[in-house]
Amino acid sequence: MKAGRLLAVMVKELRQMRRDRITLAMIIGIPVVQLLLFGYAINTNLRDLSTGFVDQARTSASRALAMDIVASGVVRPVLDAATPQELVEQMRRGRISIGVVIPPDFEARRAEGRESVQILVDGSDNAVQSAAVQLARMPLDAAVIDVRAQQPVSVVAFYNPQRRSAVNIVPGLIGVILTMTMVLFTAVAIVRERERGNMELLIASPVTSFELMVGKVLPYVAIGLVQTTVVLALGLWLFQVPLGGSLLDVYLAAGLLILANLALGLLISTRAASQFQAMQMTFFVFLPSILLSGFMFPFSGMPKAAQWLAEVLPLTHFMRLVRGIMLRGAGLWELWPDVLALVAFAAVMMTAAVLRFRKRLD
Repeated sequence: MKAGRLLAVMVKELRQMRRDRITLAMIIGIPVVQLLLFGYAINTNLRDLSTGFVDQARTSASRALAMDIVASGVVRPVLDAATPQELVEQMRRGRISIGVVIPPDFEARRAEGRESVQILVDGSDNAVQSAAVQLARMPLDAAVIDVRAQQPVSVVAFYNPQRRSAVNIVPGLIGVILTMTMVLFTAVAIVRERERGNMELLIASPVTSFELMVGKVLPYVAIGLVQTTVVLALGLWLFQVPLGGSLLDVYLAAGLLILANLALGLLISTRAASQFQAMQMTFFVFLPSILLSGFMFPFSGMPKAAQWLAEVLPLTHFMRLVRGIMLRGAGLWELWPDVLALVAFAAVMMTAAVLRFRKRLD
């Protein structure tokens, strides 16, 4: 091995990397994105959890207790309900994560040292359940410390009272697997046709751009549904993950995510010049998706800017859908904001992919 030849190969590789703008961007972009996400966006200390209150006592002491719970910063009041049943219903629909119930005989219970405050928590997210337990143990302001000392606070966890990690993870894995595979499969679809020399045949054929895109997508829809079935079957069989809602709703939600990811993959394929670039761009999309969607880290612990970015990612909305359907037993129509978000994302990405593909043919 001669040093001169080795140096020549190294210089050639560096020059090629310099001309490849996407690879150069990945070299700088991936470390920067990871640093920003882990440094600023990822936070395991939950804040501003959407919370509903039921104050049936309506006394100065009960109002002071509610105000001090809000002052802790852990919760954010979004609902003033009349009954505990209303809190449970709103929790099932995903509108709130925590419910605080102050009974009508709050003063009497406080005087007798009996349990006088009840915290209801959505146990489908283990991080929220842990935050509720910490909230129940948290000392409040001096005006209420004496009250809390005399009043035991109970925490009632719904949907996953045993706090089994598999119950929380397995539904989310459906979305993670579909995001990773669907985007990657279609990201290389158009690029592969171009590299194999088939693009000229497709251009000469009467197939329109829209027909070509849809034809590329439909086979992978079936593949995605097969993957969904495998994860569901193993989750139910090996980990006894409950299925509280409709199985059809689960497949409909998975179908929406599949379409959104396939459309995104097609858009990437119209931008990438090679299959390697398509894989690079897929990884660049997959990394924020898995970190910001609520799968690995609690969504409520992220700063507002990171939450706004997460709302653009389809995996974020699917996480809410699949956990709501499987764990809380909610119907797909009850979670309509996330359904609309996935439909809009798929429509925008597919339209952009078709328009960009036409532009590249001109």
